[in-house]
Amino acid sequence: MPNPLSPPSWLARFGAGATRTAACTLCELEQRFGACVPATLFPKAAAKQNSRDRLYTRWRTFWCVLWQSLQPGAGGREVVRQLQALFALHGGPRLSARDGAYCRARARLPQAPFAHALAATAQAAEERAEPAGQLRGRPVKIVDGSTVVLPDTPKNRGAYPALHSAPPNFPLMRLVVLFALASGAVLALAEGSLHGSELALLSQLLAHLAPGDIVVGDRGFGGYPLVAWLQQQGVDFLGRTTRQLDGRRRTRRLGPGDWLTTWAKSPRCSPWLTPAQWASLPAALTVRVVRGQVRCKGFRTRQITVITTLLDPTLYPAEEILRAYLRRWRLELCLDDLKTTLRLDMLRSRSPALARQEVLARMIAHNLVRWTMAQAARAHGPALERISFKGTLDALRHFGQAMSQARSRRLRKALWAELLRTVAADPVPERPGRREPRAVKRKKNKYPRLSVPRHRFHDRPKTHRRRTLARLRNLGLK
Repeated sequence: MPNPLSPPSWLARFGAGATRTAACTLCELEQRFGACVPATLFPKAAAKQNSRDRLYTRWRTFWCVLWQSLQPGAGGREVVRQLQALFALHGGPRLSARDGAYCRARARLPQAPFAHALAATAQAAEERAEPAGQLRGRPVKIVDGSTVVLPDTPKNRGAYPALHSAPPNFPLMRLVVLFALASGAVLALAEGSLHGSELALLSQLLAHLAPGDIVVGDRGFGGYPLVAWLQQQGVDFLGRTTRQLDGRRRTRRLGPGDWLTTWAKSPRCSPWLTPAQWASLPAALTVRVVRGQVRCKGFRTRQITVITTLLDPTLYPAEEILRAYLRRWRLELCLDDLKTTLRLDMLRSRSPALARQEVLARMIAHNLVRWTMAQAARAHGPALERISFKGTLDALRHFGQAMSQARSRRLRKALWAELLRTVAADPVPERPGRREPRAVKRKKNKYPRLSVPRHRFHDRPKTHRRRTLARLRNLGLK
């Protein structure tokens, strides 16, 4: 009689099926999204760590981490409970009720495969999306920066120290994210501390920019060094700038509110470029300035001014330039999906390495949801911008629960088709000109913020106690 715990029988009974059911009981994660992630990312190690057959293999642990990203409130204990239930159902080995083994297996996962998985899922989402996010057939990529909060641990404080001008607070990780305008997927990201600039982090993403791309950014990226540096790489820039571009710098008029201007190089070297890179930049740069008015019924008329290295007014009319820049806000809302729906605003990892892994896992989960949205838009016709990210995530959870109980592949396929139809049939209301202010509606808590480590924090005395102490001081009794 063969041993049920021998490697061939174990892989046949609990390999792919165990990973699929345990890693995503609610959405059959591996079965539906396995085509987006190469199976060769986490091979079995030849020696040392992960070289022996274990319950928490690299591949299984990766999908468990991804399931946690789609269920932001779930901890390691919930992952272990799913694995315990699965093994009990199929007669597998008993699993320890503690989550220490899972946490150690997660800590052993290398970071490089997560970056490759992010690129693979972004490519899958781009292939499913319609080419509406292109400008004259050229791909448009959006760059934006943000910050996330980390737990207050010595390791996190050492890797992400607070600014000297800021009061003691939780460590903050600075992120620079590169989005694809067509699908809304995250192409790549760079992370660092608040002591580094967003421009320096963007320079780390050069490998993800190909000649012919168009990069769209806000004022923080619209400086001479970045524009000239991108143009050297064959990449055009479109965005706003903090520099005043008045009429005296105009060199050629292209149309109403459309002209060329010469941008001179500053004598001081930019801090995020090396001296050799700064010396290689041209002494002057010709850029195009487009100024136009944005009119929306019920709102004040706004005037915006953008700069670009797309100098041909015939190939790139001013109206298309402004329209492409205004679509940048849609990718700002993708960051809101990450930080609000997937709860990327505050991480749970207590070390820098696991924090970076957690960020990459949330980005991969975001791309998988965007891939589902693009598939629903292609199958049933609605615009991708009208499909709800939160609605798609909810549908994945609940339809996935039904698919995990389906007894045949045909029924699972029919449920997946129904999921796509449901997602496409419930579009977000079209709200042109809708304002998305940078404000929160959360009610302010009466308790003070824990801005220092717990052992150094002193509770504020109660109101009646403060009044009693004040009376005693006035009487000279204390």
